[in-house]
Amino acid sequence: MNRYHLPARSTEDGLYDTVVTPESAGWTHSGLKVLELEPGGAHTFATGPAEHLVLPLAGSCDVVVDGEHFHLDGRTGVFDGPTDFAYATTDAAVTVRSDGGGRFALASAVCDRGLPNRYGPAEAVPIEHRGAGACARQVRGYCMPGTFDADRLLVCEVVTPGGNWSSYPPHKHDEERDGESVLEEIYYFETDRPEGFAFHRVYGTPERPIDVTAEVRSGDVVLVPHGWHGPSAAAPGYDLFYLNVMAGPGERAWRISDDPAHAWIRTTWETDR
Repeated sequence: MNRYHLPARSTEDGLYDTVVTPESAGWTHSGLKVLELEPGGAHTFATGPAEHLVLPLAGSCDVVVDGEHFHLDGRTGVFDGPTDFAYATTDAAVTVRSDGGGRFALASAVCDRGLPNRYGPAEAVPIEHRGAGACARQVRGYCMPGTFDADRLLVCEVVTPGGNWSSYPPHKHDEERDGESVLEEIYYFETDRPEGFAFHRVYGTPERPIDVTAEVRSGDVVLVPHGWHGPSAAAPGYDLFYLNVMAGPGERAWRISDDPAHAWIRTTWETDR
C-alpha cells in the first residue's frame, strides 16, 4: 500500500517539494503541490480546469491571478496560527512571488466552474477546538462549506498536541448517502521538531479493501481514496500539523460516517473536558 504513503520529497519536481495530481493519485478531483521559493523567487503556473487555494506554510508572498494582486502576510510556520490565503479561479495564470522565500501550499480541485478570485484574511479563518482529553485538537477551516465559497474544493488544517490523537474516531466519506458525501482526501504532514513523527491509519471494508499504517514525518503525504481513516496519532513530545485537501464529484459538503465500532468515543468528550 506504499502508493498511498508518499514520503517527503518522493514526488518533488523542480520547485515543488510535493506533487499530487488527480492522475498521480488515481482519482478525479483533489490535488496538492507544495512550492518552495528562495528569497526573491517567483513561479508562474496555470490553474487549468482546477480551482486553487494559495496558502502559505512558511513565509509571505504576493499572488497575481490574471492581473489581480493579493498580498499574503503569511506566517513563520504552520504552528504559528492561521494564515491569509488567496483563491484562484480556473483557466488562470498565477504568479507567486516571495521577497523572503518560503513554502506555499497550492491546494486544488478539478471543478465545473471557477468562482471569482478572492483574498481570505487570516483573522476570518474559523478556529474550532474539537474533541477533548487525548482527542483534543485545533481545526482551522479555511475553505469549507459555510466558511469560504468554492465549487468543489475543501481545505482545512489540524494541529494535534504531542501525545494526542486526531482524525478520531475513525471516519469515512466515500459514499453518497444520507449523512455521508464522497470526498477524496490528501493529508500533508509537518511536525514541530525535525525529528518528530506520528502515525496515520487508513483501513477499508471487505468490499473496498485498503490497509495503510504509516509512520509520517514532516513533508509526508497520505492519500485517502476511500475507507475509514484515523487516527493521526502524534508521538508524545511532538506536535503534529496536517493540511487536508478534499474534493469529490457530488455536492460540496463535508458529511462523514464514524466507524460504528468506535463512534461511542465521541460521547466521552463532554465528560473529558
